Amino acid sequence: MHQFSQIDVFASAITEGNPLAVVHDADELTDEQMAAFARWTNLAETTFLLQTTNPDADYRVRIFNTQRELPFAGHPTLGSARAWLEAGGTPRTPGEIVQECGAGNIRIRQDGLRLAFAAPPLIRDGAVDDADLKQVIDGLGVDPARVVDAKWADNGPGWVAVLLDSAQTVLDLVPDQSLFGENDHVGVVGPHPAGSDTAFEIRAFTSSPGGEDPVTGSLNASIAQWLIGTGRAPSSYVAAQGTVIGRRGRIHVDQVGEDIWIGGETVVGISGTVEL
Repeated sequence: MHQFSQIDVFASAITEGNPLAVVHDADELTDEQMAAFARWTNLAETTFLLQTTNPDADYRVRIFNTQRELPFAGHPTLGSARAWLEAGGTPRTPGEIVQECGAGNIRIRQDGLRLAFAAPPLIRDGAVDDADLKQVIDGLGVDPARVVDAKWADNGPGWVAVLLDSAQTVLDLVPDQSLFGENDHVGVVGPHPAGSDTAFEIRAFTSSPGGEDPVTGSLNASIAQWLIGTGRAPSSYVAAQGTVIGRRGRIHVDQVGEDIWIGGETVVGISGTVEL
């Protein structure tokens, strides 16, 4: 029997963000058990909290989607931290949690009512070659004239990021994901008009159930590194995601020194036990 939590991430109310299933004290579970349970929850990701193997970390997490294990993902990072805190976890350093995962140690800060993680370095960067970009544009079904730029923005899941001319163009997309080829993680961003409540609209198309991720921390992290680094975004802004599928995700981005922090509110939706 394991303690179990379901956390809604990047939202201030249950049902508005991206849900995450969390299994506590999972050290004795096998890889097969973890993978099977992640398939069963049928959520974008399921995480398993374990004792850390790194003296600098507070806990260790393993992250699974319905198909494979991921070295890092954003909303599972914040949701796992919230679940760990709710279960009585106390960070070694007050106000900052250190999470060990496949991508190394990830710093998470408590920012008022929000949690925020420091964006990890990219493992793949640079231009998207013409063949891949054509597949992505064809899959998005967008006029190529509306594509401002594109690049690899992969910090673990394998993101290709595409900048479009406006938030409305992003919202109007009706993609055919079968045309993406092997590019099964495509993120799209477009600016809202000046004076809007949010600076950018984000959408994330993946091979996860439903095909569109409600709110995506890893994608927002790599997009923030790209847009801030190229001067296309200010050092602090709020992005919206999930609008088309009935969610109200809000991602708070802040550059502090060399770090870019990706934050959001988290809501505990379900608490109980699970027998595995």
